[in-house]
Amino acid sequence: MAQQWQNWWKQARHDLEHASAARGEGRHDWACFAAHQAAEKAVKALHLAHGQEARGRAIVRLLADLPEVPPDELVEAAITLDSFYIPARYPNGHEEGAPFEHYGPIHSDLGLRLAGHIHDFVGQALAEY
Repeated sequence: MAQQWQNWWKQARHDLEHASAARGEGRHDWACFAAHQAAEKAVKALHLAHGQEARGRAIVRLLADLPEVPPDELVEAAITLDSFYIPARYPNGHEEGAPFEHYGPIHSDLGLRLAGHIHDFVGQALAEY
């Protein structure tokens, strides 16, 4: 299972890079979604490092299921990132308009910052492995 967590962690870091690139290209909807994915995969890597199977997409739930209690700031970060999972991609996620019309630099900057906090937490925890 060691290789599995490492692969999830590598992909999480790659997704965070993708979020940053999408933000730089003005694709704020995709930056927000990629930030969610980066955080989700990072937390799943930590579950796997602990020998746990992790299922689902809700980062807040994934954090709650960790053996260690995450800081409150991470739970708040997860709540915000979870709000990007569907609406940033699906046209029926908003009352009107396409998803990309609802996201701008403020959203993608926030998503990147929050995903970065989760990555910092996971990276510190994974340093023990």
